[in-house]
Amino acid sequence: MKHESRILYLALMTGATGSIVSLIYVWRSAYTTGSKIALTVLLTGMWLGYALHLRTVVAFPLRTVSNLIGALREGDYALRARGACQDDALGETVWELNALADFLREQRLGAVEATALLRKVMVQIDIAMFGFDADHRLRLVNDNGRQLLGGEEREILGYEAAELGLGDCLGGPTPRVVDLVLPGGSGRWEVRRGRYREKGISHQLVFLSDLTRTLHEEERLAWKRLIQVLRHEINNSLTPIQSVAESLLALALRQPRPTDWEEDLRGGLEIIAERSAELDRFVSSYSRLTHLPEPSPGEVDIGSCVRHVVGLEKRMAVSVRSGPEVTVRGDRGHLEQLLINIIANAVEASTEGHPDGDGQVEIGWTVARGQVEVWIDDDGPGLLTTNDPFIPFFTTKPRGSGIGLTLGRQIAEAHGGSLSLAPRPNFPGCRALLRLTTTR
Repeated sequence: MKHESRILYLALMTGATGSIVSLIYVWRSAYTTGSKIALTVLLTGMWLGYALHLRTVVAFPLRTVSNLIGALREGDYALRARGACQDDALGETVWELNALADFLREQRLGAVEATALLRKVMVQIDIAMFGFDADHRLRLVNDNGRQLLGGEEREILGYEAAELGLGDCLGGPTPRVVDLVLPGGSGRWEVRRGRYREKGISHQLVFLSDLTRTLHEEERLAWKRLIQVLRHEINNSLTPIQSVAESLLALALRQPRPTDWEEDLRGGLEIIAERSAELDRFVSSYSRLTHLPEPSPGEVDIGSCVRHVVGLEKRMAVSVRSGPEVTVRGDRGHLEQLLINIIANAVEASTEGHPDGDGQVEIGWTVARGQVEVWIDDDGPGLLTTNDPFIPFFTTKPRGSGIGLTLGRQIAEAHGGSLSLAPRPNFPGCRALLRLTTTR
């Protein structure tokens, strides 16, 4: 039975007793037959009329509420119901529905604005972005992604990732670098992934960042810096060699030769040999820098490693400020070589800053947030230049090779850590800081 029919039935049943009793009283009374018929029609009409009116009074607000809910379902948030108030049940229902319409309107407006912002960001960012559903079919793509796939949006949506050449991007670790050959371009790309939900279903986002141009620019800058260093070092050796060779040639052609020509010849050849040896040392340093062996990982106790390296330094007593017991995963030999280079630099700096022998070098370590920080402090003159001290072959020492810090940073990065150099806070000198991830 419909709700309206049930209301009508209940209304008829409610008035049935009184109406029947009234009709019995009328027909048993002394009224004329015409009067009895008139009263019967009047009573029956009032009974049925009130019952039908009650059905309308109950059903009409429900139809109004139904129409309002239907409008909200269709996305029309401008419709409002009248009669909202806080002092009766129907009024409270209408008031809550109107408040829900206002809330949904604000939510929809915010979603539209967020979607518009997202589309603008997708257009402007220099990253190819793809959205795939659970079946690995393309559902979302920005302009850079469309250009990379070499097709219009309507032509590529719905295709599987493998068909588009992006199958490998949906698996494996992230972020990582991959080589891709796609219709719109090829090169090296950094792959990152994320998740988003659409209609309650989880989708996967794939971001591709073009590293080719960045790598080319970094390569160009690296070559530029390397050529500058090579030119400087080679000129430092070739200029005196050329000058001395020209002087010796002039000496050999001179007639008669001076009485001390053999001494001059010997001195000139010694200079040529010395500068040639320096040039050979420089080339050997470059070869060492480019042939760093791969680390052999193992458990390395930081305290034991530090104390062993400190014991190898004989020029100055290095103070050790012990930290907590901690181990890292790495190559002990490489890490010891790193610390040897840094401590040697610190000792030389302290000796330079204190020729009287009062220089001090201190090493220690701390552990915080899963990382161990090994620091080496000296009280030397500090950083004397604004140049990057990690540039290969750059050195401020008269006989320095300029590769100690560079090798140290390579070793640190090969172990997933970092090496930095900065002035000591509130004290003269320099602090070298090595950061590594702990195993316990």
